[in-house]
Amino acid sequence: MKKLYDYICLGELLFVKVAFVSLVLLVFMAAFTRYIGYPINWSVDMAQCLFAWCTFLAADIALRNKKLMRVDFFVNKLPEYYRNKVELFNLIIILVFLMALIGYGSWLSYTTRFRTFQGIPGFSYTWVTLSVPMGSLLMSITTALNIRTTLNEIRAVKAA
Repeated sequence: MKKLYDYICLGELLFVKVAFVSLVLLVFMAAFTRYIGYPINWSVDMAQCLFAWCTFLAADIALRNKKLMRVDFFVNKLPEYYRNKVELFNLIIILVFLMALIGYGSWLSYTTRFRTFQGIPGFSYTWVTLSVPMGSLLMSITTALNIRTTLNEIRAVKAA
């Protein structure tokens, strides 16, 4: 199972890198072609789709690598045991929020299935809204693994 998760993480990282470079190139190309008088009608819609996916998947990568912004000035002054308890409490709140995002994001994806982009006929807006439940699902897995790690740290400090 760990190996599968590692492959998913590598695939996620590769997808975000490719999507972000594609997003930048697409926006640059769209600006250039608009400047010379031949705008690309679908560029804004595709950039929006790529941006949504990059945002949610990169958030999971940042969460996994503990690179999300945090204010821990006061928490760092606590003993390690209580610091871990605060971390556990925060992770549980994050997990509850992510579960809500999965539910509401899935509903949003379902309700937008018939909506299409103005510049890309036939391309459902659901592809954009699916980034919310998919990214939240991946972040939920990461958060659950972080909860397990924090519980092990609490047990280790308590036993010492």
